[in-house]
Amino acid sequence: MERYAQYKESGVEWIGEIPENWEVKKLKYGVTVNPSKDVIDKTSSELVVFLPMEKVTEDGKIDCSIKKPIFALYNGFTCFRKNDVIVAKITPCFENGKGAFLNKLETEFGFGSTEFHVLRVRTDVCDLFLYYVTKSEVFMKVGEAFMSGAAGQKRVPTDFIADFPLVSPSKPEQIAIANYLDRKTSEIDKLIAQKERLLSLYEEEKTTIINQAVTQGINPDVKLKNSNIDWLRDIPVHWKVTVLKRLVTKITDGEHISPKFTQIGMPFLSAKDVRDGYVQLPNDKFVDYDDGLRFRNRCNPELNDILLVSRGATVGRVAIIDTNTVFCLLGSVILLKPKEEILFTYFFYSLKNKLLQDNFLLASQSSAQQAIYLVDVGTVFLAIPSFEEQTSIVKHIEIETARINAKMAKTKKIITLQKEYRTALISEVVTGKIKVSHLSIGEVTS
Repeated sequence: MERYAQYKESGVEWIGEIPENWEVKKLKYGVTVNPSKDVIDKTSSELVVFLPMEKVTEDGKIDCSIKKPIFALYNGFTCFRKNDVIVAKITPCFENGKGAFLNKLETEFGFGSTEFHVLRVRTDVCDLFLYYVTKSEVFMKVGEAFMSGAAGQKRVPTDFIADFPLVSPSKPEQIAIANYLDRKTSEIDKLIAQKERLLSLYEEEKTTIINQAVTQGINPDVKLKNSNIDWLRDIPVHWKVTVLKRLVTKITDGEHISPKFTQIGMPFLSAKDVRDGYVQLPNDKFVDYDDGLRFRNRCNPELNDILLVSRGATVGRVAIIDTNTVFCLLGSVILLKPKEEILFTYFFYSLKNKLLQDNFLLASQSSAQQAIYLVDVGTVFLAIPSFEEQTSIVKHIEIETARINAKMAKTKKIITLQKEYRTALISEVVTGKIKVSHLSIGEVTS
């Protein structure tokens, strides 16, 4: 990578040297931070784009599908306009790089989450260059150090944004740099997208292996019979179909009353703590032990019980309790206690069967939120082989998923390295450590 001919000290320790003809100035001298929305008629019924945090990605894309009238958004949300730059200010969104250059905003003005800072350039700053500054390693790492607030609610203050030292060349060179980074990051993003698509294919492969194994076994030559269950279809002739409630000693869910949380006590597990296959006990949600013991009277989760998320963003996620730690459950998690006649790991994989999960969710298609209803769980049918065959099936699934997981781990590592390279490249270019030499500044356009 080519460097500039001469450098000088920037006067900022964590920026170091900058090209001799570049300057350092506080962001607020070239950018309006969180500009006033007084120019908008707050009573207007004009439809404008609404961007909640989830409609902005970590790689700068926005989803403009939600549009609402100005009067419904004016008082409660952050206002921005086309070509502004937005930056998430709350953890972990800021650290993850959530933010966007709003050149593709579909309306002149828009509103979004109050957890966005809005940056609007003035005449001597290129808006796309500014966007890449906010995506640089320097900006994100230093911003993270300046965050304040309680754990889980830390935010980047406005003063950090306003006083951030903007390292800037002339505007034509800013434009050249921004255009260069647009091309380079687009190339990197395509590579990342290809690898992420590969991860999706690996997940589909695992799903197919599990579905096949728990409905038709692992012998490709086995004779099949009609199960007489619509979603289950054909099963091996020597398997039996059993209603789920006959395979468990208990089916229940967690506590439906919002508890009073404490700093220490018994962990209170919710749907987000049910991972794919295991539980992650929360370190930020506890209840008094007396309350926790009362909550446990309802479900009493124990080692090797099965958890099934019944509502929320992770509905259908299944896990085996793999800890002897005493904890209690929220009502959005269903607990099942398998009998000895069914191997708990086979039961786990049976519940991961996508055909079964789709069948569960059919009952909630007309609802605002997908859900698995407790009353339906016990009535579903499962295909059950002998205990010995259950063991063989579980071993097969674990060997095959381990093989795929190894491939996924390598792919995820490549994605991580590409993202790190993307961030580092942006940082090196916008601080002048790398010269964008092959671009003719006189030929670029804003």
